[in-house]
Amino acid sequence: MASSSSSGAGRVAGTLALRRGSAAAAAAAASLIPGLPDDVAAVILCLLTFPDQSRLRATSRAWRLLLSAASLLPLRRSLRLPRRHLLCLFPTDPSLTSPILLDPAAPTAWWPLPPLPCSPQLYGLANFAALAVGRHLYVLGGSRFDARSYPLGHPSPSTAAYRLDLAHSRHYWERLPDMQVPRGSFACAPAPSGSGVIVAGGGSRHPTFPSNGSRTDSTEWYDATARSWRAAASMPRDRAGCVGFVAHGAGDGGEDEFWVMGGYDGYTTLGGVVPNDVYCRNAVALGLWSGKWREIGDMWEEGERRRLGPVAALSAEDGRITEVFMLDGNGVFRYDFVSNRWLREATTRRRIPDTESCGFVSMNGELYVLRSAKVPFEASGPWRQLKKLTLEFQVYNPGTKKWRVLTTHPPVHAPIDFRTAALCTVEL
Repeated sequence: MASSSSSGAGRVAGTLALRRGSAAAAAAAASLIPGLPDDVAAVILCLLTFPDQSRLRATSRAWRLLLSAASLLPLRRSLRLPRRHLLCLFPTDPSLTSPILLDPAAPTAWWPLPPLPCSPQLYGLANFAALAVGRHLYVLGGSRFDARSYPLGHPSPSTAAYRLDLAHSRHYWERLPDMQVPRGSFACAPAPSGSGVIVAGGGSRHPTFPSNGSRTDSTEWYDATARSWRAAASMPRDRAGCVGFVAHGAGDGGEDEFWVMGGYDGYTTLGGVVPNDVYCRNAVALGLWSGKWREIGDMWEEGERRRLGPVAALSAEDGRITEVFMLDGNGVFRYDFVSNRWLREATTRRRIPDTESCGFVSMNGELYVLRSAKVPFEASGPWRQLKKLTLEFQVYNPGTKKWRVLTTHPPVHAPIDFRTAALCTVEL
């Protein structure tokens, strides 16, 4: 292991010397850390948390090169270090409240990102999609209000697409070409080989008016190289409020498929008064080679559950999804692709009230259940007891079947409603 670490770091150090320019410039350049060989210094910098690495990029040109994604990822792989995922949390409208990053290796260190560009006419963005493709963070679509629309107070879906490069020392949002179809609350996933993003379904529903809204069956693909959206085959029927992921080799002949699960495809009223969604118990899958959809049967029996809960997928080192999990109340369920059923995997370590919303994501081979609350704490001065927002992580390891609990204090002032907040993870 020691020889592997030394050779891996040495290769990166040699690469840095070449990228500095001429041999004379390389000879004149100072070492990464005075008094230490560059390969040892590279390992030390590689093991720092993301907030520390972000701050230290400005130290020197050599540090900026080493702490870039182009150098860090190969170095971590050569050193056989475990994958490092960061949690990105969008507490509310990202044009008003900054998204924040958390490195699980340092659960007390939150790193704010810049807010989305703000428009004086558009407000109340919700039900947008946030996902990471490589070092890029995407924010797509959503539902929002437009002060120029008529009648006022009616939400409309958005076609907007933004991207942020986390490898840059200065973070900023880049406006991408708009999607062809406006949508919010839709399924999305990174395209295979990091070539872009796939989106499907969605509608115009907004949390302010949870009983109204349109739905769509359209599917489209963003090609990051061509910087354009192109339409794909539409889903068999309209669907919104769904989740998506790419299942490698799940189709006939080992075809990669884009799966869309859950959501709602209809809307009725009980007694003509009480609104009621018609939730989907089935899934559909788009063959990424054939370009055709296939329908997958119901994933649970009538009365077993009302709707699909939050879904998180675990992936291997190469990014291929290996397992899919769902949080339903206090239970964690594993999806069995063979039987098309959700099988109980575990029960949360701490009970979650039925009225409380939770976040559910996967990071570093583990499942994270997130809860938000304000808890009292002792303070000095005239205010003896104040309340501070606390974010609790119940972390489950499917390999060891064990739970652990972490708490942190995010830099937000109001409790986070995970029914409207957005979560995603990014590997750096």
